[in-house]
Amino acid sequence: MPAEPIPTDHLTILGQRRQDPVAHVECFAAPAGVTTVRFSTDELASMCPVTRQPDLSRLVIEYGPDRRCVESKSLKLYLWSFRDRAVFAEALAAEIAEEIHATAAPLWVRVKLTQHPRGGITVEAVAEAGAPVVG
Repeated sequence: MPAEPIPTDHLTILGQRRQDPVAHVECFAAPAGVTTVRFSTDELASMCPVTRQPDLSRLVIEYGPDRRCVESKSLKLYLWSFRDRAVFAEALAAEIAEEIHATAAPLWVRVKLTQHPRGGITVEAVAEAGAPVVG
């Protein structure tokens, strides 16, 4: 039996032409049976808060949906909002984890940010919210 359609009429970003970053992600009703969602990108841009040099990072977001899932286009535009922001990698990971946790209210969320090396040093930061992640 096919799944019933998930309502999307409340989404304001998906299906619309947007050419600017957004402050928050949007969510839709989680389909039954989905236990883990993972997003990843190698193109998260921000700036060093001291030197203002650009930082590029790999980002992996994993979460266990409860009632809602994060809509991916809104996530892309949300991540774009960091491009001109001066922020340390650790704070960036924590802020993204908090946004997912506050907006989607998952059972758990884990954000791993790996800042590409500059000056020969790679920075990895992990932020979690909700129930502890097993595994």
